[in-house]
Amino acid sequence: MLRLNLLLAIVLLGSCVWLIRTSHESRRLFVELERAQSESHELQINFERLEVDKRAQATPLRVERLAREKLRMFGNSPTLTHYVSASASSPMVAASSAASSAAGGRP
Repeated sequence: MLRLNLLLAIVLLGSCVWLIRTSHESRRLFVELERAQSESHELQINFERLEVDKRAQATPLRVERLAREKLRMFGNSPTLTHYVSASASSPMVAASSAASSAAGGRP
C-alpha cells in the first residue's frame, strides 16, 4: 500500500508541475497574442495614413505642377505636335517629313 501511495503522490506532483507549466505557457502566449494584435492595429493605422498621403500626393493638379516645374514638361497643343511616320527609314524621307512638319502640314 505504501508503494501505491508513493506512486500516486509522484503522479500527483507531476500533474501539478505539468498544470503550472501549461498555465504559464498559456499566459505567455496570451500576452504575445495581445502584443501582436496591438502591433497589427498600429500597422493598420499607419497603412491607412500612408494611403491618405498617397492619394493627396497623386492629385492631378499636383502631378501637373510637378511635371511643369521639375520635369520641364508642357501641355500638348496642335501647334507643338510633331508627327513621325513609321516608314522614316531613309534620311530623305525623314527630311521631307521634317520640312512638312515645320511648315505646319501633316505628312
